[in-house]
Amino acid sequence: MKKTVFTGAATAIITPFKNNEIDYDTFARLIDWQINEGIDAIVVCGTTGEASTLTDEEHRDAIAFAVKQVAGRVPVIAGTGSNDVAYAIDLTRFACEAGADAMLLVTPYYNKATQKGLIASFTAVADVSTKPVILYNVPSRTGCNILPETAAILAEHPNIVAIKEASGNISQIAELAALTRGKLDIYSGNDDQIVPIMSLGGKGVISVLSNPMPRATSEICHKFLEGDVAGALDLQLKLLPLVNALFCEVNPIPVKAAMAAMGFGENSLRLPLTPMEKAHEDKLLALMREQNLL
Repeated sequence: MKKTVFTGAATAIITPFKNNEIDYDTFARLIDWQINEGIDAIVVCGTTGEASTLTDEEHRDAIAFAVKQVAGRVPVIAGTGSNDVAYAIDLTRFACEAGADAMLLVTPYYNKATQKGLIASFTAVADVSTKPVILYNVPSRTGCNILPETAAILAEHPNIVAIKEASGNISQIAELAALTRGKLDIYSGNDDQIVPIMSLGGKGVISVLSNPMPRATSEICHKFLEGDVAGALDLQLKLLPLVNALFCEVNPIPVKAAMAAMGFGENSLRLPLTPMEKAHEDKLLALMREQNLL
């Protein structure tokens, strides 16, 4: 039986910037706050962490820093996927040696792949990993979809233990659950689908919402796991307006604004991302005030 990396909510954590460099003081403070607020795991250098515009040195340094700062208190999952499989292999080796607890591998973007190519690519990276691997399916960003049948084949690999499902297609996720039951943990990759995906056997969420609301996001998951499905659903629906505001512009534009407003660094992004439109930001901050975040 494969070991579950985490159960509950993992924060796809932002990478704070100051003067266009990683702000490690804020990063440390944010990691500590997340853990103190009860988050179940930290995902570093994912989509929300702006991994695509980090230099190779920054990417490695951020992973190593997060591992050191977390200091074993919760699992650290390192984003090591790439459209260049050779680079993903090299980065995965580094993250394993740095002490990350698991890898998050996004589907190849831009050049994309056939399903056969996905199997070959993920297998090549999983073969060199000494830590568990979580697949990341987000076709709206990558133009590449992991079909349930493909995930079922990959689930036979001893190192491939889970999938972050951000396709938004509940029917596909139901088929995925049916084909991989007991062989592949499923995490929601969308904050508005935590309860639906957990109802299909999902173990939790890899979340953007948990950047500003780690405790509440974890609570949604743990209420469900403890049998309080109505309570989990009620909390998810109450937070839906905030979730929608966090995705009214491309992630991580809104969440960077949210975290800056909460005192976690500058509202600073790297091009091609630009700060949030004022009308959108005003609405986001108003919703955050309703949740007593400001």
